[in-house]
Amino acid sequence: MTQTLADRVAVVTGASRGLGLEIARAYVAAGAAVVVTGRDEATLSDAAGTLRADGAQVEAVRADVSVPEDCARVVGAAEDRFGPVTVLVNNAGVYGPMGAIEDVDWGEWARAIEINLYGPVLMCRAVLPGMRARRYGKIVNLSGGGATAPLPNISAYAAAKAAVVRLTETFAEELRGSGVDVNAIAPGALNTRMLDEVLAAGPDAVGESFYAKALQQRDSGGAGLERGAALAVFLASADSDGISGRLLSALWDDWATLPERRDALMAGDVYTLRRIVPEDRDGA
Repeated sequence: MTQTLADRVAVVTGASRGLGLEIARAYVAAGAAVVVTGRDEATLSDAAGTLRADGAQVEAVRADVSVPEDCARVVGAAEDRFGPVTVLVNNAGVYGPMGAIEDVDWGEWARAIEINLYGPVLMCRAVLPGMRARRYGKIVNLSGGGATAPLPNISAYAAAKAAVVRLTETFAEELRGSGVDVNAIAPGALNTRMLDEVLAAGPDAVGESFYAKALQQRDSGGAGLERGAALAVFLASADSDGISGRLLSALWDDWATLPERRDALMAGDVYTLRRIVPEDRDGA
Protein backbone atom coordinates (compact mmCIF):
# COMPACT_ATOMS: atom_id res chain seq x y z
CA MET A 1 0.00 0.00 0.00
CA THR A 2 1.17 3.54 -0.79
CA GLN A 3 2.37 5.35 2.34
CA THR A 4 -0.38 7.98 2.18
CA LEU A 5 -0.51 8.22 5.98
CA ALA A 6 3.20 8.49 6.66
CA ASP A 7 3.98 10.81 9.60
CA ARG A 8 0.35 10.75 10.76
CA VAL A 9 -0.78 9.69 14.22
CA ALA A 10 -4.17 8.00 14.35
CA VAL A 11 -6.44 6.94 17.20
CA VAL A 12 -8.90 4.16 16.31
CA THR A 13 -11.56 3.31 18.87
CA GLY A 14 -13.18 -0.09 19.08
CA ALA A 15 -10.15 -1.60 17.35
CA SER A 16 -9.96 -4.93 19.16
CA ARG A 17 -11.77 -6.75 16.37
CA GLY A 18 -13.89 -6.37 13.24
CA LEU A 19 -13.85 -3.18 11.20
CA GLY A 20 -11.89 -1.21 13.80
CA LEU A 21 -9.06 -3.72 13.67
CA GLU A 22 -9.18 -3.75 9.86
CA ILE A 23 -8.97 0.06 9.75
CA ALA A 24 -6.02 0.01 12.15
CA ARG A 25 -4.33 -2.60 9.98
CA ALA A 26 -4.87 -0.48 6.85
CA TYR A 27 -3.54 2.61 8.62
CA VAL A 28 -0.39 0.80 9.69
CA ALA A 29 0.11 -0.43 6.12
CA ALA A 30 -0.31 3.18 4.90
CA GLY A 31 2.45 4.35 7.23
CA ALA A 32 0.58 5.78 10.22
CA ALA A 33 1.46 5.39 13.88
CA VAL A 34 -1.71 4.02 15.48
CA VAL A 35 -3.19 3.97 18.96
CA VAL A 36 -5.94 1.35 19.30
CA THR A 37 -8.54 1.33 22.04
CA GLY A 38 -11.10 -1.12 23.36
CA ARG A 39 -12.77 -2.11 26.61
CA ASP A 40 -11.47 -5.67 26.85
CA GLU A 41 -7.77 -5.55 27.70
CA ALA A 42 -6.93 -9.12 26.64
CA THR A 43 -8.58 -8.83 23.22
CA LEU A 44 -7.05 -5.39 22.70
CA SER A 45 -3.59 -6.67 23.58
CA ASP A 46 -3.91 -9.52 21.09
CA ALA A 47 -5.00 -7.09 18.37
CA ALA A 48 -2.09 -4.76 19.06
CA GLY A 49 0.34 -7.68 18.94
CA THR A 50 -0.98 -8.63 15.52
CA LEU A 51 -0.63 -5.06 14.27
CA ARG A 52 2.95 -4.68 15.49
CA ALA A 53 4.28 -7.13 12.93
CA ASP A 54 7.12 -5.78 10.79
CA GLY A 55 7.94 -3.04 13.26
CA ALA A 56 4.69 -1.09 13.00
CA GLN A 57 4.21 1.76 15.47
CA VAL A 58 1.21 0.65 17.51
CA GLU A 59 0.14 1.41 21.07
CA ALA A 60 -2.85 -0.15 22.87
CA VAL A 61 -4.79 1.84 25.48
CA ARG A 62 -7.72 0.20 27.24
CA ALA A 63 -10.56 2.71 27.44
CA ASP A 64 -14.31 3.20 27.59
CA VAL A 65 -15.19 5.98 25.15
CA SER A 66 -18.28 6.93 27.15
CA VAL A 67 -16.02 8.08 30.02
CA PRO A 68 -14.56 11.58 29.50
CA GLU A 69 -11.43 10.83 31.54
CA ASP A 70 -10.71 7.75 29.43
CA CYS A 71 -10.99 9.75 26.21
CA ALA A 72 -8.57 12.39 27.49
CA ARG A 73 -6.20 9.66 28.66
CA VAL A 74 -6.18 8.01 25.21
CA VAL A 75 -5.28 11.26 23.47
CA GLY A 76 -2.62 12.02 26.07
CA ALA A 77 -1.08 8.57 25.64
CA ALA A 78 -1.03 8.98 21.87
CA GLU A 79 0.70 12.34 22.12
CA ASP A 80 3.24 11.05 24.64
CA ARG A 81 4.07 8.02 22.51
CA PHE A 82 3.90 9.32 18.94
CA GLY A 83 3.17 13.06 18.92
CA PRO A 84 0.10 15.15 18.04
CA VAL A 85 -2.98 13.23 16.92
CA THR A 86 -3.72 13.85 13.25
CA VAL A 87 -6.56 11.35 12.74
CA LEU A 88 -9.42 10.13 14.92
CA VAL A 89 -11.60 7.20 13.91
CA ASN A 90 -14.74 6.82 16.03
CA ASN A 91 -15.52 3.17 15.42
CA ALA A 92 -16.50 1.87 18.88
CA GLY A 93 -20.16 0.88 18.94
CA VAL A 94 -22.77 -1.60 20.14
CA TYR A 95 -26.24 -2.56 18.96
CA GLY A 96 -27.68 -2.29 22.43
CA PRO A 97 -30.92 -3.98 23.49
CA MET A 98 -33.12 -5.54 20.82
CA GLY A 99 -36.89 -5.47 20.99
CA ALA A 100 -39.82 -3.07 21.23
CA ILE A 101 -38.96 0.16 23.03
CA GLU A 102 -41.51 -0.51 25.79
CA ASP A 103 -40.02 -3.95 26.48
CA VAL A 104 -36.25 -3.41 26.44
CA ASP A 105 -34.25 -2.59 29.54
CA TRP A 106 -33.98 1.19 29.85
CA GLY A 107 -30.51 1.09 31.38
CA GLU A 108 -29.20 -0.95 28.44
CA TRP A 109 -30.89 1.42 25.97
CA ALA A 110 -29.29 4.46 27.61
CA ARG A 111 -25.95 2.69 27.79
CA ALA A 112 -26.02 2.09 24.02
CA ILE A 113 -26.58 5.83 23.48
CA GLU A 114 -23.63 6.60 25.76
CA ILE A 115 -21.29 4.39 23.74
CA ASN A 116 -22.57 5.09 20.22
CA LEU A 117 -23.23 8.82 20.54
CA TYR A 118 -21.52 10.22 23.62
CA GLY A 119 -18.37 8.27 22.76
CA PRO A 120 -17.69 10.01 19.42
CA VAL A 121 -18.56 13.40 20.94
CA LEU A 122 -16.21 12.90 23.88
CA MET A 123 -13.37 11.74 21.64
CA CYS A 124 -13.90 14.76 19.38
CA ARG A 125 -13.77 17.04 22.42
CA ALA A 126 -10.47 15.42 23.39
CA VAL A 127 -8.72 15.83 20.02
CA LEU A 128 -10.19 19.05 18.64
CA PRO A 129 -8.27 21.60 20.72
CA GLY A 130 -4.99 20.28 19.36
CA MET A 131 -6.28 19.93 15.80
CA ARG A 132 -7.63 23.48 15.85
CA ALA A 133 -4.33 24.80 17.20
CA ARG A 134 -2.37 23.03 14.45
CA ARG A 135 -5.01 23.94 11.85
CA TYR A 136 -5.19 20.39 10.55
CA GLY A 137 -6.93 17.15 11.41
CA LYS A 138 -9.15 14.33 10.20
CA ILE A 139 -12.13 12.87 12.05
CA VAL A 140 -13.84 9.76 10.67
CA ASN A 141 -17.11 8.66 12.26
CA LEU A 142 -18.63 5.24 11.64
CA SER A 143 -22.29 5.28 10.74
CA GLY A 144 -24.55 2.40 9.77
CA GLY A 145 -27.88 1.40 8.33
CA GLY A 146 -29.70 3.01 11.22
CA ALA A 147 -28.62 6.47 10.04
CA THR A 148 -30.52 6.52 6.76
CA ALA A 149 -33.48 4.17 7.31
CA PRO A 150 -35.66 3.04 10.21
CA LEU A 151 -34.31 0.11 12.19
CA PRO A 152 -37.22 -1.32 14.16
CA ASN A 153 -36.38 -3.11 17.42
CA ILE A 154 -32.82 -1.78 17.49
CA SER A 155 -33.85 1.78 18.26
CA ALA A 156 -30.94 2.93 20.42
CA TYR A 157 -28.45 2.03 17.70
CA ALA A 158 -30.57 3.62 14.97
CA ALA A 159 -31.10 6.86 16.89
CA ALA A 160 -27.45 7.17 17.84
CA LYS A 161 -26.14 6.51 14.34
CA ALA A 162 -28.49 9.08 12.81
CA ALA A 163 -27.34 11.56 15.44
CA VAL A 164 -23.69 10.81 14.65
CA VAL A 165 -24.24 11.74 11.00
CA ARG A 166 -25.98 15.00 11.91
CA LEU A 167 -23.17 15.75 14.36
CA THR A 168 -20.68 15.07 11.58
CA GLU A 169 -22.38 17.69 9.44
CA THR A 170 -22.68 20.10 12.35
CA PHE A 171 -19.06 19.73 13.44
CA ALA A 172 -17.96 20.25 9.84
CA GLU A 173 -19.72 23.63 9.90
CA GLU A 174 -18.24 24.52 13.30
CA LEU A 175 -14.81 23.67 11.92
CA ARG A 176 -15.19 25.40 8.55
CA GLY A 177 -11.91 27.14 7.70
CA SER A 178 -10.01 25.42 10.51
CA GLY A 179 -8.27 22.79 8.37
CA VAL A 180 -10.10 19.99 10.20
CA ASP A 181 -12.30 17.68 8.11
CA VAL A 182 -15.09 15.56 9.63
CA ASN A 183 -16.82 12.82 7.68
CA ALA A 184 -18.88 9.68 8.27
CA ILE A 185 -18.67 6.24 6.71
CA ALA A 186 -21.44 3.76 5.97
CA PRO A 187 -19.34 0.57 5.64
CA GLY A 188 -22.05 -1.78 4.42
CA ALA A 189 -23.49 -4.92 6.01
CA LEU A 190 -20.54 -6.55 7.76
CA ASN A 191 -20.24 -10.06 9.15
CA THR A 192 -18.86 -9.09 12.54
CA ARG A 193 -19.67 -9.71 16.19
CA MET A 194 -22.70 -7.42 15.85
CA LEU A 195 -24.24 -9.72 13.24
CA ASP A 196 -23.75 -12.61 15.65
CA GLU A 197 -25.70 -10.63 18.26
CA VAL A 198 -28.63 -10.17 15.87
CA LEU A 199 -28.71 -13.87 15.06
CA ALA A 200 -28.49 -14.78 18.73
CA ALA A 201 -31.36 -12.42 19.59
CA GLY A 202 -33.64 -14.16 17.09
CA PRO A 203 -36.62 -13.01 15.02
CA ASP A 204 -38.87 -12.31 18.02
CA ALA A 205 -36.48 -9.61 19.23
CA VAL A 206 -35.31 -8.03 15.97
CA GLY A 207 -38.28 -8.77 13.72
CA GLU A 208 -38.80 -11.42 11.06
CA SER A 209 -37.66 -9.21 8.16
CA PHE A 210 -34.43 -8.00 9.77
CA TYR A 211 -33.60 -11.51 10.99
CA ALA A 212 -34.10 -12.91 7.48
CA LYS A 213 -31.77 -10.26 6.08
CA ALA A 214 -29.19 -11.14 8.75
CA LEU A 215 -29.33 -14.82 7.76
CA GLN A 216 -28.88 -13.89 4.11
CA GLN A 217 -25.97 -11.64 5.01
CA ARG A 218 -24.32 -14.38 7.05
CA ASP A 219 -24.66 -16.89 4.23
CA SER A 220 -23.42 -14.49 1.53
CA GLY A 221 -20.37 -13.41 3.52
CA GLY A 222 -21.47 -9.79 3.94
CA ALA A 223 -19.84 -6.72 2.47
CA GLY A 224 -16.30 -7.47 3.63
CA LEU A 225 -14.17 -5.19 5.75
CA GLU A 226 -11.63 -4.07 3.17
CA ARG A 227 -13.71 -1.47 1.35
CA GLY A 228 -14.67 0.33 4.56
CA ALA A 229 -11.05 0.35 5.66
CA ALA A 230 -9.94 1.73 2.29
CA LEU A 231 -12.43 4.60 2.58
CA ALA A 232 -11.15 5.28 6.11
CA VAL A 233 -7.62 5.55 4.70
CA PHE A 234 -8.79 7.98 2.01
CA LEU A 235 -10.56 10.18 4.56
CA ALA A 236 -7.46 10.22 6.77
CA SER A 237 -5.16 11.21 3.91
CA ALA A 238 -4.28 14.51 2.28
CA ASP A 239 -6.21 13.35 -0.80
CA SER A 240 -9.46 14.19 1.02
CA ASP A 241 -8.38 17.63 2.28
CA GLY A 242 -11.30 20.05 2.08
CA ILE A 243 -13.96 17.32 1.88
CA SER A 244 -16.04 17.56 5.05
CA GLY A 245 -19.50 17.00 6.47
CA ARG A 246 -20.32 14.04 4.22
CA LEU A 247 -21.76 10.56 4.79
CA LEU A 248 -20.07 8.27 2.29
CA SER A 249 -20.97 4.71 1.45
CA ALA A 250 -17.89 2.53 1.20
CA LEU A 251 -19.65 0.24 -1.26
CA TRP A 252 -21.86 2.42 -3.44
CA ASP A 253 -20.28 5.89 -3.66
CA ASP A 254 -17.46 6.66 -6.09
CA TRP A 255 -15.45 8.26 -3.29
CA ALA A 256 -12.03 7.79 -4.89
CA THR A 257 -12.93 10.43 -7.52
CA LEU A 258 -14.19 13.02 -5.03
CA PRO A 259 -10.98 15.11 -5.10
CA GLU A 260 -11.69 15.81 -8.77
CA ARG A 261 -15.15 17.15 -7.84
CA ARG A 262 -14.28 18.76 -4.53
CA ASP A 263 -15.58 22.28 -5.23
CA ALA A 264 -18.88 21.12 -6.71
CA LEU A 265 -19.34 18.60 -3.91
CA MET A 266 -18.81 21.12 -1.14
CA ALA A 267 -21.13 23.64 -2.80
CA GLY A 268 -24.12 21.26 -2.66
CA ASP A 269 -25.91 18.83 -0.36
CA VAL A 270 -24.86 15.53 -1.92
CA TYR A 271 -23.99 12.81 0.64
CA THR A 272 -25.78 14.61 3.47
CA LEU A 273 -28.96 13.96 5.47
CA ARG A 274 -31.80 16.22 4.39
CA ARG A 275 -35.58 16.38 4.32
CA ILE A 276 -37.25 15.43 1.04
CA VAL A 277 -39.74 18.10 -0.04
CA PRO A 278 -42.57 17.77 -2.62
CA GLU A 279 -40.51 19.44 -5.34
CA ASP A 280 -38.07 16.55 -5.13
CA ARG A 281 -40.86 14.17 -6.13
CA ASP A 282 -42.60 16.20 -8.83
CA GLY A 283 -44.83 17.92 -6.30
CA ALA A 284 -46.20 14.68 -4.84
